[in-house]
Amino acid sequence: PLSLLAIIALAILLEKAFLYWQFARLSNDLLNLVETYSFKWEDLEKILSALDRRHYYRRFLETVITHRHRPSWWIESRVADEIQLIEASLVRRLWTLETIVTAAPLLGLVGTVIGMMDAFKIIGSAGVVNPTGVTGGVAQALIATVIGLIIALIALFGFNYFSRLQSQTMDEMERLGTRMIDYIRLTQENTDYEDT
Repeated sequence: PLSLLAIIALAILLEKAFLYWQFARLSNDLLNLVETYSFKWEDLEKILSALDRRHYYRRFLETVITHRHRPSWWIESRVADEIQLIEASLVRRLWTLETIVTAAPLLGLVGTVIGMMDAFKIIGSAGVVNPTGVTGGVAQALIATVIGLIIALIALFGFNYFSRLQSQTMDEMERLGTRMIDYIRLTQENTDYEDT
């Protein structure tokens, strides 16, 4: 069971690392473009077209671009829907890591208890006991706890790291979304002002 938990934790950690590396990195070009006063939709579309279609920032910002001529409240609604989908994708399987953090030491402890019971069985069944056999059994039993703790620590660090990355990604998207909506509102207000 411990080796199964280790394999599951490692698979989730590798999947999350790949996911963030491929689909959730915010490029400096994109950030710099949105933060400048000389923002142009064409430049944004050009940067986004270079990203993979599954890239989270592309999905998010294409929602804004596609609906930029609609009222800002409508865009905010569509962006909120897209952000929920992206967030669900980013947190997927993190609960499993959290469960492994708790389960691995407990399974290791179960292995230790079973090993200790076997060691005590040796003491109880034989008249004269070889101390090396008993201490070797106890040492072997304690290895299960150590392995469970190591698995839990790796899963804990991975869980915390990817939870933090998820939170940072959501914060960055919210900030970019606010900038884009502000830009759309400004454009719409200028258009309304020019029409009057």
